[in-house]
Amino acid sequence: MKRSLLVVFLWMLLSEINAQSVQNLYTEMALYGKRQRMAKDIRENVIAKTFLQDINEDNEHRFESACNAISQFLIKNDTVKLGFRKLFNAFDQLQYDTRKALLEAAYAVYPTEFTEQIQQIFRKQTDAKLFSMAAAYWIRANPSIDVSNQISIRTVEQFSEPDSFPILESLTHYVQDKIKPKKTSAPSVKDLIQFHKEKGNKVIYSFQRENRDYPGMAIVQNADGSFVRRADGAIMMFEQLARSGSSLPYFISNGNTPQGMYSIQGTAVSRLGFIGPTPNIQLVMPLEDSSKNFFHGLKLSNEELISHYQNYWPASWLKFKPRLEALEAGKIGRSEIIAHGTTIDPEFFKDYPFYPLTPTMGCLCAKELWNVTTGKPLVSEQFNMYSAFMSTSGSKGYLIVINLNDKNGPVTRAELEALLK
Repeated sequence: MKRSLLVVFLWMLLSEINAQSVQNLYTEMALYGKRQRMAKDIRENVIAKTFLQDINEDNEHRFESACNAISQFLIKNDTVKLGFRKLFNAFDQLQYDTRKALLEAAYAVYPTEFTEQIQQIFRKQTDAKLFSMAAAYWIRANPSIDVSNQISIRTVEQFSEPDSFPILESLTHYVQDKIKPKKTSAPSVKDLIQFHKEKGNKVIYSFQRENRDYPGMAIVQNADGSFVRRADGAIMMFEQLARSGSSLPYFISNGNTPQGMYSIQGTAVSRLGFIGPTPNIQLVMPLEDSSKNFFHGLKLSNEELISHYQNYWPASWLKFKPRLEALEAGKIGRSEIIAHGTTIDPEFFKDYPFYPLTPTMGCLCAKELWNVTTGKPLVSEQFNMYSAFMSTSGSKGYLIVINLNDKNGPVTRAELEALLK
């Protein structure tokens, strides 16, 4: 009886929050005219007009911007191919940021077409990040033992002390995993849930697929171990995409959201138009911030933090290496991964399995659909998740991202209910 009353109370509280706040959300970024003008400008001016020019010192920054737009909006056509060829031909003369933007954009929209050019870059690249991006492109295009061995040999030849580069360590793990004949599913979700219930941690779980083209699902566990539920008693679940525009590996900036544990630092509202006005959940990875902030008051050295991170996983999970991705990414220097909404026009992605969700630069992005006439939300999974998290005391806790398996399909309510039953 008490539990039923609590569920009803929480639902009433969530309904009150929604009634008071969702109606106040507005973004001009969602208006039909604004979206049409922006799409036209991106395609015709930012990309096409730039890529039809010859590259020089005065306009190189425009080529970088065009590549960034291609990565975010996944635009590919003959003009894009033409621009890429120009950039690859001039690669050695380009600024670092332009090189990085080109490799990211090529990875995003042409998974095999530029393998030869990127192999050439790989063989003479001395920057660890660009080397890793080129290697990731090559092993994805040809996931073979031969390519894996060539990457391993070249890593040792090109870098006198590869172990001193955290990104190269992650690259080695990634390349080895690419040629494994069978993928490993995540350990018992029940064990993980029970573990944090006993610890009294307030947690958001984001369950994803290895193939991030498919959306995941998030749930909220209160500090007492209960889940935030709907009025009918069903667990509240929120559609969430952990795919970046480029879909680069987790250890590269702007790559897919790393698996593992993040620390929730509170909530905020972004000033960035593409994120929109819906409150977001602020996150930090291990080593991105101080241990005092990450563990909410516990002051540790970096070495102690790495060790203490292991204490947030049940015994059945300690051999599951993907839980360390967030730790690796923080060590490498990735930052500013948060859980937010979106105002990006989903029509850019209508041919992708994650439609109508939209990719980001590596964050967790919940499903949001907007009325193109009024600029008001039609659907906001982000606001619902934010409200669920804030429905009990405390604005801090942890968020855990886990790939359940390599199934080619979205994570579903029925699937999670079966795991949690």
